[in-house]
Amino acid sequence: MTSMLQSLWKTIVSLQTGKTEDDFQAALQKNQFDGQYQKYMSKFDHNLTLKFNELQYEEKKKERVGQGKTQEMVNAYYDIATDFYEYGWGQSFHFAPRFAGEEFHASIARHEYFLAYKMQVKKGQTVLDVGCGVGGPLRNISRFTGCNVVGLNNNAYQVRRGTTLCRKAGLADRCQLVKGDFMNIPFDANTFDHIYAIEATCHAPDRTGVFKQIIRVLKEGGHFGVYEWVMTDKYDDKNPKHRSIKNGIEEGNGIPALITAKECRKNLKDAGFEIIDDFDLVDEAIDMGSPLTWYASFESGCTLSQIKHTKLGRLSTQLFVDVLETLKIAPAGTSGTHRMLANTADALVESGRLEIFTPMHFFLCRKPVSTKK
Repeated sequence: MTSMLQSLWKTIVSLQTGKTEDDFQAALQKNQFDGQYQKYMSKFDHNLTLKFNELQYEEKKKERVGQGKTQEMVNAYYDIATDFYEYGWGQSFHFAPRFAGEEFHASIARHEYFLAYKMQVKKGQTVLDVGCGVGGPLRNISRFTGCNVVGLNNNAYQVRRGTTLCRKAGLADRCQLVKGDFMNIPFDANTFDHIYAIEATCHAPDRTGVFKQIIRVLKEGGHFGVYEWVMTDKYDDKNPKHRSIKNGIEEGNGIPALITAKECRKNLKDAGFEIIDDFDLVDEAIDMGSPLTWYASFESGCTLSQIKHTKLGRLSTQLFVDVLETLKIAPAGTSGTHRMLANTADALVESGRLEIFTPMHFFLCRKPVSTKK
């Protein structure tokens, strides 16, 4: 029975992620998986998602806000969450607006192409992807534009995985992943023609600080395009339900503290950027006639590729990983990690219904051209 379940799990993972036997074994044998899970969860209190308490929230927030603390927390998060992300979402770990008749992965790619289009990325240019995950977007953007893309990521496991995927895609000559901290970007000033970040800088302990690092390595006149996770104008910080939902999103996504679009706008300006475009793509998609919400995949799905996103799919996967962990096929902490991510999906859906949060507030910025001769 154990052997049959293990073979079934390998088959499912292989079909959904393209992982080989070696990849699979590496995923199951990552060092101290349960220790990383316990370390990460110690930074949050799930009870705050059920019933918010201001004092308890601020106490926990102190444990995860600050460059060293945040870096440790985010690394622990992606050590435990990456395989679930790739299984459930693919190689691009982000949301996208979606239109009637559009397949999920087509919407994800279009979201990335839109970013490249708005930044005016050209063939042969060198672009930086800040917080690149396993490199799904950078591979798509390189194919779309013919540019060279460097992905910056502080998580060693994701860098190894992304490097493997670039090689398998035949893009190793144009796409590379580099391990580094985006609060101290390891490149010289004025290195990149353009820079983008997709749902990544929300992990920063200091948003102005990360934007200052980005503008430093961006060439004058170059564009910075970013999809930000922010609370909308409908978010009420004095509403306990809103605060509980916000805590749930932070807990399940490795975020030290979510901010508002207004705060993010100020952070960009304080870093020295000129803001060219500034709007919520959720609203833009509605204006363009999209009948689907950004969180629709969490609510319903009629295809094999979508069903695992839904509540039923999450429940089925949870039962399966419970059995795998009990039989010691999956490492300790696997079940808890999936449960955390499933709870977060519920918080994201609720935030979308209340329109208090968006994962795709778009800012297009430019580094000013110096007038000095």
